[in-house]
Order: sequence, then structure tokens, then C-alpha cells
Amino acid sequence: MKNAVLTLIVVSFAFMGCQGGSQSMAFDCAAFLAEGGSMKYVDVEMKEGSEEGRALLSKFTSFALTTDLSMLSENECKMLPHLIAAGDQMEDIFWMQAYGNRDELLDSIKDPALREYAKLNYGPWDRIGGNISFIEGVGDKPEGSGFYPKDVSKEEFEAAAAVNPDLKGLYTMVVRDADETLRAIPYHEAFAAQMQTAADELRAAAELADDPGLKNYLSLRADALLTSDYRASDMAWMDMKDNRIEVVIGPIETYEDALFGYKAAAETFVLVKDMSWSERLSRYASLLPMLQEGLPVPDEYKQEKPGTDSDLNAYDAIYYAGDTNAGSKTIAINLPNDEQVQLEKGTRRLQLKNAMQAKFDKILVPISGMLIAEDQRKHITFDAFFGNTMFHEVAHGLGIKNTLDGSNTVRGALMEHASALEEGKADILGLYMVSRLIEEGELDVDINDNMVTFLAGIFRSVRFGASSAHGRANMIRFNFFSEMGAFTRDESTGTYSADYDRMIEAMNALTEKILRFQGDGDYDGVAEFVAEYAQVGPGLQADLDRLGAAGIPVDIVFEQGLGVLGR
Repeated sequence: MKNAVLTLIVVSFAFMGCQGGSQSMAFDCAAFLAEGGSMKYVDVEMKEGSEEGRALLSKFTSFALTTDLSMLSENECKMLPHLIAAGDQMEDIFWMQAYGNRDELLDSIKDPALREYAKLNYGPWDRIGGNISFIEGVGDKPEGSGFYPKDVSKEEFEAAAAVNPDLKGLYTMVVRDADETLRAIPYHEAFAAQMQTAADELRAAAELADDPGLKNYLSLRADALLTSDYRASDMAWMDMKDNRIEVVIGPIETYEDALFGYKAAAETFVLVKDMSWSERLSRYASLLPMLQEGLPVPDEYKQEKPGTDSDLNAYDAIYYAGDTNAGSKTIAINLPNDEQVQLEKGTRRLQLKNAMQAKFDKILVPISGMLIAEDQRKHITFDAFFGNTMFHEVAHGLGIKNTLDGSNTVRGALMEHASALEEGKADILGLYMVSRLIEEGELDVDINDNMVTFLAGIFRSVRFGASSAHGRANMIRFNFFSEMGAFTRDESTGTYSADYDRMIEAMNALTEKILRFQGDGDYDGVAEFVAEYAQVGPGLQADLDRLGAAGIPVDIVFEQGLGVLGR
């Protein structure tokens, strides 16, 4: 299937080459990187090992993370090995946060296919298969991963945290002392060696940085890794505008902590920016206050004013590590997560267009060929996929960050359910933004493309399973939309059709429900809602099984590193 001509103006810019980039004709960046030679990947096509292990690996397809290196200056090129080396340290830290001793686990797995699958999952639990163990003798994955003692209960932890609030810190590991007392160890102490190495590499990269904003951010981020105080570096990251090289590094997302959602997990992205985007897309960030005012929810649930010092940019990803590389792969970023930074400066939205294109071509198009009604398949376009994903990230800036009574952040009040509900909010409000921007004359696109591609996207993401916040969000949306008649299924063909009017109704209804849950800090209500809607019914499961039987991969795994960039 060939992609339709891009009609979404913001998407068309993503594929324009960067003009006027700093280049060095005498310096061969690819040759320089090739000298490093390193390449990291999980072999999803290996011929060795058990049938079970090879079947698990077949749920993924590989994709090489590369970009046009000719646009980089000599110094920018020389930064990349340092940034990737810093990312390697986050890789090591995340293994300890997610499981424990990596080498001990991998050495114990004799089946080479299952060993590869353990590398992909950062442990012996299948991240896109409900976190079920695929290694004999290993029990269920602890809800708190490695952040807490495996035997800790919610009741014990909350009682201890009432006495010692540091236990709830984003950047702490919780351990049990000899006297059974729970104690918090800051990440910069728990992972001192790895943090020091990462900080040193960031400082080496900072020495090479020509962009003053990037130089400042790298220096402050190095400091943050050694102090577990990230706000200053988050503020500096928000101030960067003109840097071509981008790095997101440190403990960031809380998805891995399924017990409470308190603990941030280590991750890294190294990216190369399409420089034409900032200027052309600044308009959408400026419209956030107008979009906030129009949310279909009572005024008290939209009283916060979103920051407008936000930008939208497209990137080629060249390196993933840690949390973001575990199981299903992220294709867009909205950061920082610090609510105070968001309120003061907004967020930055990073669209990873090479990874996004891979998922569209290798996964979404084949899914649509099986599950979307034939007469609606013309509405499956990369334009709409890109736009839906982009506005999902923008939509994180809408809604409310603190409960109405002022007693807590939404994240603190909803705990382990916060991430799934926030992802569900962003999905719904992303579609809301597209519809509103069309009404306001800011977008000239066919809303039908966005809606049908949105429906197909549910089938793609729901395959990640209940262990993923994004997967739970998609299941909630699928069941809620089905209940409201937003789509129908043809029993004779096994395909689905979107009902455009009812999709708008369902979108508005779910928006109001989610924003009320967040504003009220209604933990019990959310828990009941998730239990009811975040499940895959037998009919949907049968359709998803058809996708697996047809050999359509669930997600991608990356070939990456200096060796890939330099080849």
C-alpha cells in the first residue's frame, strides 16, 4: 500500500530535508561512527532455540535506527558516542529496577531463543503478554518490579510512608533493613557507579556542544544524575530551541511501578531533529489555552492554564535504552512529567518519525487489511496516524494536573491507575483537538481519515496487553466506544466500521468521565472503571488471535548503535 499524498500540513513538514544545516565536507561522520563498531539488537529471526522461544520472538519485527548523518557538524557527530555511552548506563540501571541481576538471569537460560526474548523484555516476563513468565520456575512479576521489597504490601508501605514520606520519592529505591524497617535509597546512591559514568559522558558531550542551550542542559542533567534533583535540568530542557542533537536521559516514566506508580524508571533516547519543524508548528502550542477552554467538561475541571512555551518537533531516533526500549516501543514523547514545570513552561512534544513510519508500514497497514471494513480502508493514511499521534502528545498538556481540592497531584491521587488514565485522556483529547482545529479552520484534513486510523490504532495498541498503561487505555476506549455504538462489527467479514457521529459522542462522553476522575482524584472510581473496561472480551480476542495467526507482528525491535549508524 502506497501512502496517500500528505494532506496534513504539519506532517508534510516532517519529510522535508533540513536546509542550511551545519556540515563539514571534510569530516566523514559515518566512517567516524563505524570505527566505534558497536551494534545492539535482539535477534527476532534466530533459527536456534525452542519452538516456544522462536514463536515469542516472532511477535516482533526488526527495524534499523538510522538517519542522514550528512546534516551533522563534526562536533555533533562526535557527541553521539558519548550520548549513547551515557544511555548504556541507563540500560544497566533499568535492568536492576525491572528485574535485578541481568547477567545471572541470562546465564541461567539455556534456550537461546528464550534468552533473546528475556533481553527484549528486560526480564523473564512477557511485557506484551500480560507479564506472564516465559521461564520455568519464575513466578509472576512483582507489581512493584525491583523498586520495592518483593514481599511488601500496600498497607505496610503506606503505613511506613506516613512516618517517612521519602519512601514515596520518584527517585528512590525502597529496601528493607535488618530490623524490617523500610528505607529509601536515592538513585544517585543506589546506582552511584552508573550515574557517575553517565554524568561523565554527558559532560564530555557538553564540551562538544555548539548550541548553548544544549550545553547548559547536558551540564545540568549530569548534575541531576548525581543529586536526584531534576527540576533545574527539566527547566533547561524546556528552554532548548535550536539544537539538532537531542537526548532524553534519566529516571522519567513511572509505568514500570505498577504497585503505586511512584517510581521513575531509567531510560534514554538519542535523537536527531528535523530543524524545519519548530517554526512551522509553534502555532499549535499557542492554541492550547483556546482548546482548554473548549473541553466538554464543567469549568472547574479545566481551570488550570496550560503553558504555551511548548514546541512540536519531528526527529529520527537513533538510540533507545532502558524503560523506553522494553517490550513495546514509544513513537512519541511528551515531557517533562514534573507538574510544576508543565504549569510554568508547558511541555515539549517529540515525534519519532522513523519509528512511527516503521509501525505504520509493518503493523498498522496489515492490521487494517484484516480488521477494517474494505470501504473504509482508504481512510488509513500515514498522515492521520502521524497527526493522531502528534496531537495525543499535545493533549497531555490539556485537562488538569492537580485535584480540585488542592490536596494532591492527579498522579499522586490515582497512583497505579494514573498512567493508564492519562494515556486514555491523551488519546481521546488528541482526536478532540483534530476535530476542534478543523472547526476553527486551523487544519484542512478529512476527519474521517483520523477517525478510521484512530480505530485501527486501537487494534494495534490493545495487542500490548493489560500490563501496559497504553494497552489498558486502549482497552478502555475500545469497550467504551463499543458500548456507545461508535463502531460496528460485520460478523460475515470480521471487520469493523467507524460511525463518525457516534465517535464524536463517545469521544466527548469519555473525555468528561476521565477529566472528572482526574479532577476529583477519585481513586476508587477509577479502580472500578478500569476493572470494568480494561479487559479484552472473547470477540475482540478472537480477532486479535487472527492477526497473530496471520503473522502480523505486535511491535518492533531495534537494530541500533554506532555500528548501525556507520554502515
